[in-house]
Amino acid sequence: MEKIFEKLNNSQTDAVKQTEGPVLILAGAGSGKTTTIVSRLAYLIEGIGIPASNTLTLTFTNKAAKEMRERASNMMSNLAYPPLLCTFHKFGLLFLKFNIHLLGRQNNFVVIDSDDKKRIIKKINSELATPLIASEISRYKNSLLTPDDAYKQAEFFNYQQIAKIYEEYENYLLENNLVDFDDLIALTFKLLDENPELARTTSDKYRYIMVDEYQDTNELQLKLLQKLCSTHNNICVVGDDDQSIYGWRGAHIRNIMEFDQDFIGTSVFKLEENYRSREPILKVANALIEHNRSRLGKKLIPTRGGGEDITILNSSDENEEARKIATKVNKLLDSGVKAEDIAVLYRVNVLSRSIEDGLNRAGIAYKLVGGLRFYDRAEIKDLISYLRVITNFHDDFSFKRIVNKPKRGMGKASVDKIELAAHANETSIFEYIEKIAITDLETLVKSKNAKTLKKFVKDIRSVANAAKESTYNFIDILEDTFHLKDIYKGLPDEVERVLNMDEFYGLFRDFIKNSPSASLDEFLNELTLQSEQDQVEGDSIYMMSIHASKGLEFDHIFIIGLEEGFLPLVGDGSDLEEERRLGYVSFTRAKDTLTLSHVDSRFYKGRRSDLQKSRFFNEAGLCEGSLIVEKNTAFKKGDLVRHKIFGTGRVNGVSKSGREFKLNINFAGTKRDILASFVERL
Repeated sequence: MEKIFEKLNNSQTDAVKQTEGPVLILAGAGSGKTTTIVSRLAYLIEGIGIPASNTLTLTFTNKAAKEMRERASNMMSNLAYPPLLCTFHKFGLLFLKFNIHLLGRQNNFVVIDSDDKKRIIKKINSELATPLIASEISRYKNSLLTPDDAYKQAEFFNYQQIAKIYEEYENYLLENNLVDFDDLIALTFKLLDENPELARTTSDKYRYIMVDEYQDTNELQLKLLQKLCSTHNNICVVGDDDQSIYGWRGAHIRNIMEFDQDFIGTSVFKLEENYRSREPILKVANALIEHNRSRLGKKLIPTRGGGEDITILNSSDENEEARKIATKVNKLLDSGVKAEDIAVLYRVNVLSRSIEDGLNRAGIAYKLVGGLRFYDRAEIKDLISYLRVITNFHDDFSFKRIVNKPKRGMGKASVDKIELAAHANETSIFEYIEKIAITDLETLVKSKNAKTLKKFVKDIRSVANAAKESTYNFIDILEDTFHLKDIYKGLPDEVERVLNMDEFYGLFRDFIKNSPSASLDEFLNELTLQSEQDQVEGDSIYMMSIHASKGLEFDHIFIIGLEEGFLPLVGDGSDLEEERRLGYVSFTRAKDTLTLSHVDSRFYKGRRSDLQKSRFFNEAGLCEGSLIVEKNTAFKKGDLVRHKIFGTGRVNGVSKSGREFKLNINFAGTKRDILASFVERL
């Protein structure tokens, strides 16, 4: 017990001890929220005797979940079973493995990533913009809309087309036993919603639920949590309304703002003592965020004392900015600062290019977080596709990717013929090739190709059988059978690609060594659940968007692009309060020094533009001048809203109307202009 409370302040201790009923812990940046949530978990299990199996702790990234698991295990001893502490999506994955059969589906499904999703969509329709379709399908799923619902709601022909593509996409996933990221939560909610007894037993099992980063939850995640709490009200959420920066991907700040309305009888605790940043950093962060009106209200209190004043860099253009930052980074490195303790942040990804050039010229190693992920490289995607086919012979999508890697003389026309024949026979490509007589196969492709295909499927089945006998040795058998490294022989980047493959093989062996009883599909699903922040490791300075930096901290932070139009973004549909929260998040990543950079002009979208310094300098108290004060709106294009007379509608546009904001809203086909203060967001 002493171990649990020895490092907690009074506010944290009070929050940890409030174990019953709904609890909202408002945790400011750097206020020890992870320590608090982990201590509360330890107190539940070790302090008052709640079985670990009756707890569920949810967060948003694998990195956060791993850190919390490690810290929790250090506080507890002699646990027969560890508590379930994972991401929302991992919980969904585990839940579906046990219960997806209730939807008439098999539990050996494979989770596809966003790249796979886009490839499937592009195959269905290559005319409409794939990212738009992918985004709309994601929105439909998170709104629990079926393809039929989406078609009925479609107001324009393009959206009717998207609804049809959604239907074909869903059919493809069903036929190939695939689920996408959104399904992990949407199908979990569907199962709980349609099976009251399952909802009751699941809620009884997880009697104490905790959620990290609650401000990042969306409407569907809230509904899921309400199902999980249906037999009790023991939910504790930790979050910071001032760090709600994911509105663009569906996160609802109202979830944390109105938590006490969703869960009646809420106890609220504020964590305001900051253990991360020096006083000057917190001073500007507090000053900036106080300009927001939609917030629950708290102030970061420094505990680390004074430090260096905030540095402001002004440059004529982006090239001078890059030179100045490279010089400052070099000085830090020369003084003994470790490279991984330095980060450069930006609001808009395109701003990274000039800084990359500057760092390259200065010979400074950097890592671009959110760039091309290791698992998105072609050679790694090929390996993963092999693994997918070996775990699921009916995965046509992956089969077609690998059927000619290494080259087997199979052209696209030949593969298309076989796919059509397989579908006509209501079977997968693999099963069709395996069962059809070779003479019949030769009517579709050349005799040589028919023999090659027969050998290919025979080898896949053989490797799959070998994987069941020894998962650890599987990789060697895979390489010896298919000679995958030969795919890249003679290419200019052969060495780099083979090194990447060796890295993957080593990763696989480490996974099996740490989880000897794990299967291939478990390994595949773990890969799919990787996130941007899981890339943060190694010996280089980091460059990333402010969004990607959320949850991270560095000794020395450089923020570029502090100009009107870049930070904050301004214009139709922009949300100034969310932009301010982005500024607050970026400032509070810094532990010791914070450097804010702005330029007089940038080359952007094909032309050079003169720029104004960001209003955030004024608002943070860093310079004098005319303060730009605007009444802003929390509404943006695409939001669903409700009017007390006209009902539910979708925002088509946002514009100024004097001191107010005017919304153009589509109410079931009728468009009206309504002042923002007369509607509420759903």
